[in-house]
Amino acid sequence: ACCTANTSLEAHQDQSYLYNFNWDHCGAMPEKCKRHFIQDTCLYECSPNLGPWIDQADTSWRKERIRDVPLCQEDCEQWWEDCQDAVTCKVNWHKGWNWTTGTNQCPKGAMCQKFKFVFPTAAALCEQIWSGSYRYTSHHRGSGRCIQMWFDPMQGNPNVAVAKYYA
Repeated sequence: ACCTANTSLEAHQDQSYLYNFNWDHCGAMPEKCKRHFIQDTCLYECSPNLGPWIDQADTSWRKERIRDVPLCQEDCEQWWEDCQDAVTCKVNWHKGWNWTTGTNQCPKGAMCQKFKFVFPTAAALCEQIWSGSYRYTSHHRGSGRCIQMWFDPMQGNPNVAVAKYYA
């Protein structure tokens, strides 16, 4: 990975300076769910293998974004499984928050509901939560056709081959 120690540390905070984003916007997010968002942040911030999916973004807070990264089926399914009972008030976490306090809060009138109602499938979670940053695939870990969020770095980084394939 290409992270500084500080970026890695901040990615693990409940309230990180990276984006002032609060995972606990509808009450405490369970740790088994939060770990997927931490891993997602680390992948986004630190992976040198997302080049084929970098797209221009014309927003005040960033100039580039990732789009349609093919996520391995197991990673997406496990993310949904571990988060289905967590609670949120929004489908698309990229925009539409109330930022008046300096951190994201649910917009007026938005109801907090369990993920499994907001995102009825794993594909819905992975594709909608960051407005198309990820694409749900039927490809499996080790296939060389999908990005793994989770892997043992001692076994090498399987995402290198995936980036080369799509580049």
